Amino acid sequence: MSQIVAPAAPFTKITLSLLLTTTETIFFDLSNPHPLNRHITKHKNMTTQQIADRLVALCRNGQMLEAEQELFADDVKSIEPEHSPAKSAHGKIAVLEKGKAFAASIEARHGGAISDPVVGGKYFSISMQLDATFKGAGRMVMDEVCLYEVRDGKIISEQFFF
Repeated sequence: MSQIVAPAAPFTKITLSLLLTTTETIFFDLSNPHPLNRHITKHKNMTTQQIADRLVALCRNGQMLEAEQELFADDVKSIEPEHSPAKSAHGKIAVLEKGKAFAASIEARHGGAISDPVVGGKYFSISMQLDATFKGAGRMVMDEVCLYEVRDGKIISEQFFF
């Protein structure tokens, strides 16, 4: 996976949106006016399908917090149903803390499954099942559908239905 480092002073950033699911960023070195001497660096944001596949791969490997850190936008929203014991959160730091608190509530994990993603435009969904013993609550099986929205190569919202 490519990593972008912010360019030094003479560079100008231009972002082009292509087909609503891909954004290409190009940095031009304007310090040398000759077109053949300009340095051009291109980076394509991941598509919704690529983000969905990456999220599923990381989650299947038990790397949920790493998935959130890598794939979530800074202003991500995590929306829980009203009946959920967990509260909704806004902002990457708050969502990461919510994920850490959920992971810490698990006493023992007995099994689980994550479906392949279903992608439609800038949205994708997956179903998750978790069989776990929770501290103070005992063993239970959780089944939920997770809906994600993507913008500019990052997840901007996740919503849970159970």
